[in-house]
Amino acid sequence: MPVPARRLPSWAWVTGLTVGAIATVVALTAQAENGPHPKASAAHRPSASASPGTRPSTSPKPAATPKAAQVPGSSGTGRRIVYSLGQHRVWLVDADDTARRTFAVWPGTVNPVIGSYTVTVRRDAVTGSDGVAIEHVMYFSATSGVNIAFSNAVDGSSPPPAATGTRTGGIRMPKADGTALWAFGETGTRVRVVE
Repeated sequence: MPVPARRLPSWAWVTGLTVGAIATVVALTAQAENGPHPKASAAHRPSASASPGTRPSTSPKPAATPKAAQVPGSSGTGRRIVYSLGQHRVWLVDADDTARRTFAVWPGTVNPVIGSYTVTVRRDAVTGSDGVAIEHVMYFSATSGVNIAFSNAVDGSSPPPAATGTRTGGIRMPKADGTALWAFGETGTRVRVVE
């Protein structure tokens, strides 16, 4: 004679599923707390320099830098793009040495060597080495086999933190600043990289 199967009450099933879900959340939380945590500093967070007709940027704003508006003295003369490695900042400088615009940028993991360059290639839009759709790409140097270029994400976002050991040469900026740089810098425009 067969023995009838015992059935678990519904409260036992609900309790078991709830305990399993809580255990999963706890395990994922512990795993996330032990993973890498990007650290943002005021020097690495650009702000959009708004011009008439542009929408405010959703990019984080850096703390005020007293000398940020001054074009570095060691950047040469004439119409040029100046990029400061130490300040993570770009200036668009007119022929009369007046800064037309300045803004903070997110540097890649590979820096260009201090010196003078020219914009060699411009691309409307490509996919960055980090997989992000970028636009207004202006190449001006290569260091250790890594191309160095200015660009902005199509969606205006900041770049994701680079994976350990990843070599990237993209110098990213907020979308409004990328549009301004694209309008300013044609092929052959001088780029001066300073400390």
